[in-house]
Amino acid sequence: MLESSYNEVLVACSIIIAVLASYTALNMASRVSSASGRSAVLWLIGGSIAMGFGIWSMHFIGMLAFSLPIELGYDVPLTLLSLVIAIACSAFALYLVCQDTLPWGRLLSGGLLMGLGVASMHYIGMEALLMHPYIFYVPWLVGLSIVIAIVASTAALWLAFRLREESKRATFGRIGASLVMGCAIIGMHYTGMAASKFPIDSFCGAANSGIDTKWLAVLVIIVSLAVFAIALIVSMLDVRTSQLSNSLDDANNELIKLALQDNLTRIPNRVLLGDRLEQAIHRAERNNGEFAVLFLDLDGFKAINDMHGHHVGDQLLKEVAHRLLSNKREGDTAARLGGDEFVLLLEPCSPETSAVFAQRLIDAIEQPYETSNIPLHISTSVGIAIPPGR
Repeated sequence: MLESSYNEVLVACSIIIAVLASYTALNMASRVSSASGRSAVLWLIGGSIAMGFGIWSMHFIGMLAFSLPIELGYDVPLTLLSLVIAIACSAFALYLVCQDTLPWGRLLSGGLLMGLGVASMHYIGMEALLMHPYIFYVPWLVGLSIVIAIVASTAALWLAFRLREESKRATFGRIGASLVMGCAIIGMHYTGMAASKFPIDSFCGAANSGIDTKWLAVLVIIVSLAVFAIALIVSMLDVRTSQLSNSLDDANNELIKLALQDNLTRIPNRVLLGDRLEQAIHRAERNNGEFAVLFLDLDGFKAINDMHGHHVGDQLLKEVAHRLLSNKREGDTAARLGGDEFVLLLEPCSPETSAVFAQRLIDAIEQPYETSNIPLHISTSVGIAIPPGR
């Protein structure tokens, strides 16, 4: 058999590429799972290309690191076929991990199919040498490399599914998982290479017609790193864009709340009350329904405010608002007009029911308060307004 050797620099590069490919795969999984619609399809396609090219690059750089005492080359169609298989396996993996669930049956069958795909990529890549006579393979090492590929693929699917959420903890988890996955991929590749034996009289049929290996290693490394960089940069920009969009949504929602809520009690203000009242009038006219508006004014609030300070007065107003919310029905609207004036829109509500409801509110509001360890008592006046003709 021909004596083989490895270029240590290219072996190191293949290990680095394997780890980077694993991290890119985990990162792409989070992007695909968090996207939807057309965006998810685009992330799936882009992620499959980046991840597949990364796995294939590791394999190909490992092949380029391998040398025999004969001139070597690689058949273009078979080399491209191995790349297509790597991309197809990556697309399959990303599709699985972006699902809502990943039961054990699907995980194991997916790991089996993906592992066989990765092994096929490797051995088709070996066939791209077009060796004559054919490469002799050690059966048990071939079997071991396939087992490693299946186990590594299953673990990769499980890790990608578990670490697909965006968080600081998940990011650190992906870094550790990338090292494990990268080493597993490398283990499969070099186990497969160890299974390959070349007879003494072997020659490479692709040495003259295939890809020249003299400059190809550097080119593949540069292109691989460029693909990873582009994929990760785009992913980071997408995360930042998503975070900015969420921040803008939160800010917009907060502005809406400030515009429609009372700053102190956080219940609707007169603007929102006006809109709810207008809707109630339209519904009553359309359905011949009934509603009532209760106006509440706190008696003696100014004296409490002057005696104990605005802080105590503000706490008292918050407690009154809380009691209004606790006593109103689900479809009613409690609002603060300003100062110590509150309004309760009851819908639907008859005049008789509104009177009973008003008395219940008076009883609730006149219960004792304790604010900043100060016992307080307050009463309220309630006026009832109903639509004309009701």
